[in-house]
Amino acid sequence: MSEPPRRRSQNGPRLQELYEDAKRRYSRRSLFRVGAGAALATGLGTGTAAASSSFQVPTVLLDESVTDGGALRPFGRHLAFGADPARQVVVSWQVPANVKAPYLRVGTKPGEYGEAIKAETRALTSDLAWQEKGALFTISPHLGKAVTQYYLHVRLDDLVPNTTYYYVVGHQGFEATSGEVGSFSTAPTTNTAFSFTAFGDQGVGYNALATNSLIADLGPQFHLAMGDMSYANDGEGGRPATDVYDARKWDSFFAQNELVAAGIPWMVSLGNHEMESWYDNHGYGGMRARFTMPDNAWDGSTCIYSWRYLNVGLISLDGNDICYNSDANLDYTEGKQQAWLKAQLEKFRGDETIDFIVVYCHQCTYSTSGNNGSEIGAQKRWAPLFDQYQVDLVLNGHNHVYERTDPIKAGKGTKKADIKSVVNPVKEGTTYITAGGGGESINSWADSKVGDSYYGNVKDATATMRVDQENGDELMVKVTWSRVRYRGYGLVVVDVTPRTNGAPAQMKVRALTETGALVDELTLRRS
Repeated sequence: MSEPPRRRSQNGPRLQELYEDAKRRYSRRSLFRVGAGAALATGLGTGTAAASSSFQVPTVLLDESVTDGGALRPFGRHLAFGADPARQVVVSWQVPANVKAPYLRVGTKPGEYGEAIKAETRALTSDLAWQEKGALFTISPHLGKAVTQYYLHVRLDDLVPNTTYYYVVGHQGFEATSGEVGSFSTAPTTNTAFSFTAFGDQGVGYNALATNSLIADLGPQFHLAMGDMSYANDGEGGRPATDVYDARKWDSFFAQNELVAAGIPWMVSLGNHEMESWYDNHGYGGMRARFTMPDNAWDGSTCIYSWRYLNVGLISLDGNDICYNSDANLDYTEGKQQAWLKAQLEKFRGDETIDFIVVYCHQCTYSTSGNNGSEIGAQKRWAPLFDQYQVDLVLNGHNHVYERTDPIKAGKGTKKADIKSVVNPVKEGTTYITAGGGGESINSWADSKVGDSYYGNVKDATATMRVDQENGDELMVKVTWSRVRYRGYGLVVVDVTPRTNGAPAQMKVRALTETGALVDELTLRRS
């Protein structure tokens, strides 16, 4: 079922305000449970209660394992690169209960692994009282009052570039079999052709399985997951009084994605559905337990980071910080993200070994979908920086459609970029792509009279952009830059070719349906 158009929630409490209220409501003894001291020492912290006495405060903690696990099988393996993908990889997974001595073993040949590397355990406890009202699931009468999820992580540094590694995970009482071997490849250090995929708004279900299958078929070097991942929080996000939450849906999400995520690193951005109000760190305590991203923007940033893969510099942003559409975390970084973004763009653009800059986040700078529309915060704060530093490509989710703009500068399209045409970002500006067809519902266009326009079905038309203003008003603007529009499931695949024999580097950007059919194609070539 398609989401209804969302309007700005004005004057709602910010997530950190809910956390401060929770601290006042609950004693230190109930707020900081056993093991929380270790959590605070690592910066993971404790959880947040909603501003209601019916909620309790959870704990996100690093804890020594206490349980034998002969019958407990690991599941939901997922990988991530560090800031240097030639040498840094994180292997993460789950176990159904707290186990003793969880480990990773890794080597360059299947069956030949090194010593066991101890995993870091992050336990996330979520009270069922938060979740009962939603009726998203059936609660066993024997389950108790809370569910605890155990996420395990091993950071690998000093790996050998351009090398395939094989790994197994286990714990006391459980040894992996030959059929449970994972693998990953580190990046090379010499420029060569590579590809990556991207989508947002995946969810859990058969449409998500279809897009996962396509990733597996394409075999990219990495995948960008641009927010609204599991829909465990099935609401606006950041509104505990109305958000419907099922923490265990994340278990289904990781189990579903293991097919590809156990071998292809997934680099994650935050969406509004990741504002899980019951946890601290501005509602991101759950995400900090589940994932290990580079998070190198500043000490304590969550899913805000930069990294590079060969000749491409990549930046993950938190759109909730500038979002008036779902404003629970509006301005929560107090300008840190804005200053860091400017500095990082300047650094990337000043590096002669970086040809392309790709920014990915959840909220859309430019879109003509009527459900979430375009984000005025991104247009006013980020787009001028994208112009200044010649960002080549901006990838978003949020609206559950595919849409590509013409190249844009100063809010206006600079030329008509037909399907299979070439764009020069230096002279013509930034291309913005919404790729929110990862699997969860499908949205509509702001103007119901404007239909789809894609490869084999081109129907140019003036479209309508909906923008929620800072004061909560809704503005409808006619635009001519909406070049390709497709209401359906699928993903974006980017094929990068380095400079060779005097020819410039290029990125071929394609949009594919979940069955692999071509929706759009555009080549970005700097000159």
